[in-house]
Amino acid sequence: MQDRVKDRVKARVKARVRLRKTDTLIAVAVLTLGVVGTYGRLSDSGLTERPLDAFGLTLITVASLALAWRRIAPIPVGMIAVGCGIAYYGALYPGIFAAAPALIATYTAATLGRRNLAVALAVTLAVGVGVLVALSDTDPEPGGLSLLSGWLVAAVVFGEVTRNRRAYLNEVEQRAIEAERTREEAALRRAGEERLWIAQELHDTLTHAISVINVQTSVALQLLERDPGLARTALRAVKESGHEAMHELRATLGVLRQAELDGQEAGLARLPRLVERAEAAGLPVKMVVIGDRRELPPEVDRAAYRIAQEAFTNVLRHAGPASITLTIAYAPEMITLRVEDDGNNDAGTAEHGMGLIGMRERAVAVGGSLVTGPRPEGGFAVQTELPVGTLT
Repeated sequence: MQDRVKDRVKARVKARVRLRKTDTLIAVAVLTLGVVGTYGRLSDSGLTERPLDAFGLTLITVASLALAWRRIAPIPVGMIAVGCGIAYYGALYPGIFAAAPALIATYTAATLGRRNLAVALAVTLAVGVGVLVALSDTDPEPGGLSLLSGWLVAAVVFGEVTRNRRAYLNEVEQRAIEAERTREEAALRRAGEERLWIAQELHDTLTHAISVINVQTSVALQLLERDPGLARTALRAVKESGHEAMHELRATLGVLRQAELDGQEAGLARLPRLVERAEAAGLPVKMVVIGDRRELPPEVDRAAYRIAQEAFTNVLRHAGPASITLTIAYAPEMITLRVEDDGNNDAGTAEHGMGLIGMRERAVAVGGSLVTGPRPEGGFAVQTELPVGTLT
């Protein structure tokens, strides 16, 4: 996004340089046309005229070349163009080309949104030329300066139309830029949410499986010679935990590839398997269900299971010899899940780790809440309340 901003800045700088070159070319073109047209007698002011001399040529040159700064300094340029025009016709120099710089300056002021300046320049030139015509010794011939007022009005009107069109196009461009920026921010936000989801899934899956594997491996090593049968049971639990971890990893990768999952989605339906693994690792589990079981929204179902899974993992890793009580309470608009243990209360050391943070993030993500802390009678408790209504 920063690269695009830099590109836009460079484009604007290039546009300013291009406009400056354009204004310079316009100034030279107006000067050339004015000199050639006047010397070639291609127009007539309608007044009594005298031959063009050095002073008249200077007036045309100054007024024309001032247009190179018409966008940068519209007021001085407008005053110079109009003043030179009035002075030119006041001296009875020939042709109407000397009015061209004033017309362009008036149009430029209007396009820049300087409407009062444009009107003032137009009125000043029209009144100045009108006074000269009124004071003329002879009646001016038709044509020439008699059409000047119409050209001045056209310059103001056309300038306003151009300004409105440019403003409209600029608004459209700004809306397109804003829409692009919003899309980029939304994409970055979605990417961040996906990274968080991946991190949570991998954390919950791997830490639980690795904790079970670690405990069962220790048991197998201790019983390998003394009780090979129990050692084989522990190693079988290690194998099953590894198999399930691989299954969940494949499921997660399948979601990332937007593929169909070939296994059971994470949810409370998998709690019996979670309880079985915990008991195989030496943690007796008591499961209590209050209320009628009901189908939960997928997001809530997954969050509830992952919170229970992480709570079991924390007991396995931190509580030492302990038993677990898992309570699930179904209410019309809420499900409450509580995991309690009676261990040595070291589970509280996980408070600043990623486990409890991840549980809290999962609960908040579906509009719920999470409370954790030591129990007065010993052990640790994790309780979450999750809404079961339609999520928005």
